[in-house]
Amino acid sequence: MKRILITGASGFVGTHLVRHFLDLHWHVTGLGTSGSHPAQEAERFVWVSADTTQPGSWQDHVANADVIVNLAGQNIFKRWTKSYKQAIYDSRVKTTHHLVSAMVSDKPVHLLSASAAGIYGDAGERTLTEESSTGTDFLAGVCKDWESAALTAKKKAGAVVQIMRFGVVLGDGGALSVMSPAFKWFAGGPLGSGYQWFPWIHIDDLINAMEFLIQTPDSRGIYNMVGPEPVRQRDFAKALGRALHRPALMPAPGFVVKLVMGELGASLLNSQKAVPDVLTKRRFPFAYPEVESALTAIFGKPDPG
Repeated sequence: MKRILITGASGFVGTHLVRHFLDLHWHVTGLGTSGSHPAQEAERFVWVSADTTQPGSWQDHVANADVIVNLAGQNIFKRWTKSYKQAIYDSRVKTTHHLVSAMVSDKPVHLLSASAAGIYGDAGERTLTEESSTGTDFLAGVCKDWESAALTAKKKAGAVVQIMRFGVVLGDGGALSVMSPAFKWFAGGPLGSGYQWFPWIHIDDLINAMEFLIQTPDSRGIYNMVGPEPVRQRDFAKALGRALHRPALMPAPGFVVKLVMGELGASLLNSQKAVPDVLTKRRFPFAYPEVESALTAIFGKPDPG
């Protein structure tokens, strides 16, 4: 029976991943900063509360794992003060360095490490595959260092390393819990011009893609974890409005987004037409290839129109 270690296991993606692998009868160890975990009473689950930006006894669990999924990272959907930007960076990069340093060379491990489509910066109309050039803004820099830290596991411990560049993950929580309230109060709409491309993926496809990578031989490398049908931000806003039975009539001008949200706002206006080129070539079966089907699965049948 395989053993999986998940950092960031109390986050939105992490809690879904824990549930998925417990259902598959794996032994699961979860790491995170929360004092407790919803699954902590489950059989075959161990919860470890720790600050993974610091070395500590939590690293003792690394050597026992056959598979490690590295999801740790502070939520980016907050205003980026100087101190919070450092927390965003440290929670990802320092955690990954400490994770790799705890690996042992005589027990090769399979490491799936998160990154983000934000690594491409503001890419305009370019279609972004895993081979595309990267950006130069803050999030792109975080992602580059995050990925570099994970890739050192190949040399140090002979690990199979897979880098997962997430789009915005759609499900019963996460980013939609930030976006939906405005629509429910009839104040939702596109950000800025709305013409920017919006990378997204349904939570079920993301979790199943992770299992697919774990089960697929010779699958090391970089993966855009995004839906196969890109969508512009204004079209996503319309689809979300229909799913919530609300209009998408209240666009937020770009200068207002930047004024209210600062550097985070500028990042939200970036255009990233990312496609899952490698997953598609490996014939991964997406359950929700269009954003409409993804939102219908989450909220139910939308209004016509």
